[in-house]
Amino acid sequence: MSGTEQPVGQDQHRRTEVVIVGGGFAGIACAKRLSTEPRTHVTLLDRTGYHQFQPLLYQVATAELAASDIRFDLSSMFHRHAHIDVRTAEVVSVDPGAGMVSLADGTSLAADTLVLGVGAQPNFFRTPGADQHAVPLYSLDDADRVRRRLLDLFRDAAEKPERAEDGTLTFVIVGAGPTGVETAGAVAELVHNVMPHVYPHLATAGARVILVDLGHTVLGAFSDEAHTYAVKQLQRRGVELRLGVSVTGVEEDRLTLGDGTTIKTHLVVWGGGEMAAPLAFRSGLGQGRGGRIDVRPDLTVEGFPRVYALGDVANIPGPDGEALPQLGSVAQQAGHWAGGNIIAGLEGGGRQPFHYNDKGIMAMIGRKAAVAEFGAHRHELNGRFAFAAWLGVHAQLLANTGAEVKAFLAWAEDFYVRPAHRSAALLDPGNADKPRIDWNSAE
Repeated sequence: MSGTEQPVGQDQHRRTEVVIVGGGFAGIACAKRLSTEPRTHVTLLDRTGYHQFQPLLYQVATAELAASDIRFDLSSMFHRHAHIDVRTAEVVSVDPGAGMVSLADGTSLAADTLVLGVGAQPNFFRTPGADQHAVPLYSLDDADRVRRRLLDLFRDAAEKPERAEDGTLTFVIVGAGPTGVETAGAVAELVHNVMPHVYPHLATAGARVILVDLGHTVLGAFSDEAHTYAVKQLQRRGVELRLGVSVTGVEEDRLTLGDGTTIKTHLVVWGGGEMAAPLAFRSGLGQGRGGRIDVRPDLTVEGFPRVYALGDVANIPGPDGEALPQLGSVAQQAGHWAGGNIIAGLEGGGRQPFHYNDKGIMAMIGRKAAVAEFGAHRHELNGRFAFAAWLGVHAQLLANTGAEVKAFLAWAEDFYVRPAHRSAALLDPGNADKPRIDWNSAE
């Protein structure tokens, strides 16, 4: 692969080799767009071999869902498409100039077109001890670690009530963006509404859920009205807010804040920011904010017209020149658009600049509490209407994985109306991976 386009139609019988790295929203959408294009042969590479529906990780972490509810096998997703091969493999490096992808097993692949959709990793901002003792929430493995830790700590406190004094039932969430707010709300409901039914003899009234952020507001990208609503809902659920203060250190049994405060805790969930996945730093491609790869309006990388970067690994320019946010809807739409541009190249047409259809921003704060903002003027919704908007956006994202959307909507409606203590079923280790959503139940 060179820095200039090769003539289209040079070999009418040879299929264009497209290698997609990453089975997230962007990679899946690109592969699906190319699934109808027999002039391509697509290899989709992913380290895990499955797609994880990241917007619902916090519900796996708090035992509302099983991991299998949001894990979708990539091979099954594309088994009907003969020209799409799915491989479970870890990509360790790429050579964008040569169009080569090197795998952890020592093999390599050649591509005519390379699509990078490898996502993000947590950004600990060099906070001492955070990478060792805090748990991020960016993968199913992370969610499982949080869930197991929560259950272990409650089990310990039930067996030895005196341990509550050493922070066993104090849970700290770092970062007051959507991930942190959603996690804090869900943990609070688990602590105060679910666990009393599991351990009725345990005095959970002393349990604490603390949300920490350097900024002075929660959900900073939202409106002032949304800030007020979110704070009210979090506090109603018993979440303590520590805003305008940094985290200066995380240890195995405590967290230290910039004002000198020490909080005894055995679980710190890190939702304090993200940066590009490690492969971006090894790609040799131009990087900008967050280590993300800068892309042109058509989603290709400057100087490499056959290399696309999509989703959380890319800085995708928006209409105002600023990079679009790291959202599932941005990644999905960019993946679909990149697939269209690849097809346009095969047909001898020009690639088109990406136009994002803004779905708005939204966050779940807990049962019957959500906030959403839509449109150019960010019209605000909260409560049940915001929950309905949350459902619509997530259903659309799920549909791209081939999931049965009706089953998801039925589960979500049940989630909204049923008593929180019914979540206790998944707290049994034997039910840890039993699905809550039967994707085959709805026709």
